[in-house]
Amino acid sequence: MNKWIGIVALSAMASFSCAAQWQVIEQDSRVNFISVKKGDIAEVHHFKQLKGTLADSGQFNLTIPLVGVATGIEVRDERLQNLLFEVSLYPELKLTSQVDSKMLKDLVVGESKVADFDGKISLHGKEQTKTFSVILTKVSDNKLMVSSFQPIIINANEFDLVAGVEKLRDIAGLSSISQAVPVSFVLTLTQQLQ
Repeated sequence: MNKWIGIVALSAMASFSCAAQWQVIEQDSRVNFISVKKGDIAEVHHFKQLKGTLADSGQFNLTIPLVGVATGIEVRDERLQNLLFEVSLYPELKLTSQVDSKMLKDLVVGESKVADFDGKISLHGKEQTKTFSVILTKVSDNKLMVSSFQPIIINANEFDLVAGVEKLRDIAGLSSISQAVPVSFVLTLTQQLQ
C-alpha cells in the first residue's frame, strides 16, 4: 500500500512540475523587425520559427533559428542568413530573462500588467543585456500573452554585424542600410493543466 502511495505522490509531483511550465506557441507568436534602407524606405520582417519556455520560477528562454528569417523575398532571406547572420556559424538567437514569479502567480484571468525585465541576448557570438518593456496578459487559466510595450532597438555594432550590413548594402547596390533596427514581438504561451 505504501508503495502505491509513493507512486501516486511522485506522479502528482511530476504532473505539477509539467503544469508549471509554459510553452511558447509558435503559430500564435511573432517577432518582427524593421529595416530601413536609402534613408526612409522601411520594411517589416519577421522570423518564421521560434521556441520558448517560461518556468514557474520565472525563468524565460526564447530561441529563434535564424534560418527562419522571412522578408518576403527569398534571395534576400538567403543573403540575411549567409551574409548578415552567418547561420552556418551562429544558427540561433537566444534570449534569457528572469520574470517576477510572484507577479505571474498573482495575475488573474483578464488582467494585464506592464513590466520591465532585463534580458540577455546572445546573437552572432556576442551577448548584450537589454531592458524589455512588456505587457503580460492572462488570457485564461492556461494561456498567457507577452507583447512588447515598446520596441527595443538592436544596433549592428553591439553584435558584430556591421560588416554583414555593409555586405548587404554593397550587394544590393544601396546607398545606405540603417544599423539600428527596431524589434517588437507578441508571444502566446500555454500551460498544460493536469
